[in-house]
Amino acid sequence: MRIDILTLFPEMCQNVYSESIIGRSIAKGLIEINARNIRDYSASKHKNVDDTPYGGGMGMVMQAQPIYDCFMSLCEEIGTKPHLIYMSPQGQVLTQDKVKQLAKLDNIAILCGHYEGVDERVIEAIVDEEISIGDYVLTGGELPALVLADSVARMLPGVLANDEAMEQESHYSGLLEYPQYTKPAEWNGMAVPDILLSGHHANIEKWRNEQSLKRTKEKRPDLYKKHCN
Repeated sequence: MRIDILTLFPEMCQNVYSESIIGRSIAKGLIEINARNIRDYSASKHKNVDDTPYGGGMGMVMQAQPIYDCFMSLCEEIGTKPHLIYMSPQGQVLTQDKVKQLAKLDNIAILCGHYEGVDERVIEAIVDEEISIGDYVLTGGELPALVLADSVARMLPGVLANDEAMEQESHYSGLLEYPQYTKPAEWNGMAVPDILLSGHHANIEKWRNEQSLKRTKEKRPDLYKKHCN
């Protein structure tokens, strides 16, 4: 899979995805992630990418031309039109089901907005869907884009050391994950549940399933209700 992030701050993105598990996966050739600088495609002598909004109002709006030309250059480079996602608080809230869908694609491009957003006409012209990572507003789309890229990348074969572990994590199956413990068996007066020290794998699996259901019901009753329906 190839993921391209269209941004005004490519170094910000590169510093994140070049590290840890995703960085190692890129080095192994399991996934390709690039950050493309929208400012490089500005037709302005001073490389401006924004202007004041029509109709008045505070702030600046990213212009359509640099974004469009940046995306068209990407399409020409890879020989196809990637699925373009605009990270926006107006978009569909990201879920694990959506991540699974996106992980099946070969090419994804992610547009990062800034200031008061982007010219609506470029959204209508090239964006396939809008995605939000939550009902709040950030200073730019880079952090949401990195969240999306990370969540999709870790779904790809070979990125995680253990695919079974991925399937047991919170939200993968629609439930929250069971509690996790490691050594020592007792810490600060608190002991690891005896069942986890028993070596009885069937009982441990049953306990984990029960804890997963219990935790979901207590912490995310909306997910629990959805799971039970």
